[in-house]
Amino acid sequence: MAEPLPLDVAATLNPLLTGSDPVSSALRAQLLYARVVGRCGCGCATVDLAVNHAAVPPAPAHCNPAADAWYAEPEDAGVMVFTKDGYLSLLEIYSASGEPITAWPESRFVER
Repeated sequence: MAEPLPLDVAATLNPLLTGSDPVSSALRAQLLYARVVGRCGCGCATVDLAVNHAAVPPAPAHCNPAADAWYAEPEDAGVMVFTKDGYLSLLEIYSASGEPITAWPESRFVER
């Protein structure tokens, strides 16, 4: 069951997709058409994403993850954006300590 993109997920994606390069620009344009279609089973904040392909074109060819960063706080956390066929597909948060992070940290702590 798809749900609108929560504000904390959108706030996390925005700093990860900054930049004027064609991939970042195309993925940012997809945010308006992205929905959460699943969540990680471990209880962390990771979300599966789907984008309305009819509403926006795919990003140019690129590697995965399409973007990644660490957090200044909590210091042991990182975040990655993955795509499938040029469309946003996964926003993953992970912890170096092994403890799941159950809520998205404030986007001001993202360090690229």
